[in-house]
Amino acid sequence: MLTYLHVIIAVIRARIETVRADERGYTTETVVVTALLVALAIAVLALIAVAVIDKARQLSTTL
Repeated sequence: MLTYLHVIIAVIRARIETVRADERGYTTETVVVTALLVALAIAVLALIAVAVIDKARQLSTTL
């Protein structure tokens, strides 16, 4: 019974240690990747807007 208790305590300590693991670099990486994706999305939207405006200018306004 005492051995079983030691195993349970060891498992709980291991789980607590994994929760305390250092993940400081992950936040920075996430911010950088998100910023790059936002910049890419803005560039794509700008290209689409230019194409739509160009097509709109080519339309004939007379019926």
